[in-house]
Amino acid sequence: MDLEEKWERAIRETRIIKYRLRNLLAFDSTELPYIALASSSVNLGDTVVRKGKVIVHRPLIVLPYGPLAQFEGFDFEEDFSLTGDDIRRFLLMRGISFPTLKYRNETYTVDIFEGDIEKAIAYFSDQLERREDVHSGLIAGPEDTWQFSVLIYVAAMAIRSASSDIEQIIEELRKRKKYL
Repeated sequence: MDLEEKWERAIRETRIIKYRLRNLLAFDSTELPYIALASSSVNLGDTVVRKGKVIVHRPLIVLPYGPLAQFEGFDFEEDFSLTGDDIRRFLLMRGISFPTLKYRNETYTVDIFEGDIEKAIAYFSDQLERREDVHSGLIAGPEDTWQFSVLIYVAAMAIRSASSDIEQIIEELRKRKKYL
């Protein structure tokens, strides 16, 4: 399966079960903890559970000229034999740009949940609810395109945050009395 097919598959099959409650921070870096679930291709009937976080470095709605998004820790080189530049070009050619300069993924654990993905979704949804965890996202998607599923989640969070970011930027400009 080539990269285009994997991307299309990730778009079709990625489900965001639970979003982080708070939006991205407009003027600081934001940590987005996540649990990414995928049906195991090795242990049929089980689910791969990847826990980690993406650090979104100081999101910018208006991108400065020149620098493009940097993706660190997503294993694109290892899993797809592609560099970060290759991935950026691939996304840009599809009209996708990210509203920040740097995304750093840190995977804490990769485990197996003994049960299918629907049972895993129910289990981890319940765990997040019991812990009253409003910071972590819960994502389900294909095992071989987990990176794209995580990026889809991050992009969805950026979209959800855009209107409040604009309000915060306008308020900051008012405080400075420079423009409004």
